[in-house]
Amino acid sequence: MAFIAEQLEDVRQALPADVTLVAVSKTHPVSAVREAYDAGQRDFGENRVQELVTKQAELPKDIRWHLIGHLQRNKVKQMVPFVHLIHSVDSERLLLEVNKEAAAIGRVIDVLLQFHIAKEETKFGFDVAEAEAMLRSEVFKKLNNVRIVGVMGMATFSTETELVRGEFKALKAIFDGLKADYFGTQDHFNVISMGMSGDYMMAVEEGSTMVRVGSSIFGKRA
Repeated sequence: MAFIAEQLEDVRQALPADVTLVAVSKTHPVSAVREAYDAGQRDFGENRVQELVTKQAELPKDIRWHLIGHLQRNKVKQMVPFVHLIHSVDSERLLLEVNKEAAAIGRVIDVLLQFHIAKEETKFGFDVAEAEAMLRSEVFKKLNNVRIVGVMGMATFSTETELVRGEFKALKAIFDGLKADYFGTQDHFNVISMGMSGDYMMAVEEGSTMVRVGSSIFGKRA
């Protein structure tokens, strides 16, 4: 078995059946994505819109593409025709832009609200008060071309296990609060995207339903 297929199988075997694996293929060539695809993987994540667009054009159309990196509003239009899930909606302005571009082509696009849970200031995301103010707003009620299906967060890049675990617990608590107060009757609000190559099993222990794993499948980035 080839290296990527073997690594992919190891990650799959470690995950519960109800957790979605997003194989993060950023900076890796189309050939690497193809090897994972041929091994049965269908969910792939990219950080940059241009790389996502380029790979999507060259690879099978049944791939479910996830945009997991910071998203600039002027890049939204390029990927709305095909993107499966946007993980990194971190502001009301960005959500409005996604809705506008999706409406222009008659799509409803699934998104996650990204929350700032890390100690690092460089991470993006809502705080809870901002997100709740948006969800209560009249503007939000008129958005018919986006569907919020859950939350995403990036933990601090740290070897301090309890710090990272605490941040995962915080995101799970945010999800539970939003579910209870705003999405209680909506079964589609069911995604907690947290956990990467170094900590995805801990994230699963703390309630993650979707993990974003790159180097553990594809090896170190080019």
